Amino acid sequence: MSSRTEPQTPISKGTTVSFGEHFAASDQFDVIFKEGMSLVERTAAYLDGPGRKEARALKGPAAVLYATESMRLTTRLLELASWLMIRRALKEGEITADEARAKRERVKLRGPGRIAHVRGFADLPQGLRQLIEASYALSDRIFQLDRAIEVVLDQATVCENPVGAQVTRLEEAFGKPRRRTLGL
Repeated sequence: MSSRTEPQTPISKGTTVSFGEHFAASDQFDVIFKEGMSLVERTAAYLDGPGRKEARALKGPAAVLYATESMRLTTRLLELASWLMIRRALKEGEITADEARAKRERVKLRGPGRIAHVRGFADLPQGLRQLIEASYALSDRIFQLDRAIEVVLDQATVCENPVGAQVTRLEEAFGKPRRRTLGL
């Protein structure tokens, strides 16, 4: 039996640690940033090169689907790149949190997307299909990270009860609006 006691560290009451904010400021964020920018570059190279040739070979509905899905892909990637650039500028100290929040409000991140929603997906050229799949995967990751970042301290500061703040965050994460009660 040891008589040694562990040092006591003060616990700050009402402080919530934000995974999202911590992640966005970490080196792991840089990995996602590079992945996102690389996907943008690969998509541009594909659409300007092999994709252009493949699109010319398509006929009828497949050609229209190619045009539609390449525009959706481009739009999705521009939104993701905008989000990544805002978060990086904040991380690097180039903009303030208020500026980042204002810029973020103009970015329209879509919720999780599914390839199953793309009718005729199998008729698209393989190169475009791979880029669409990669963009959906990146979009899903960024959407979840964005929610983790945005929900953080706004609710915790509104609610004096730390348990109530956590319940609010959980309900927001799962999309159920919370009714205010006296105890929470």
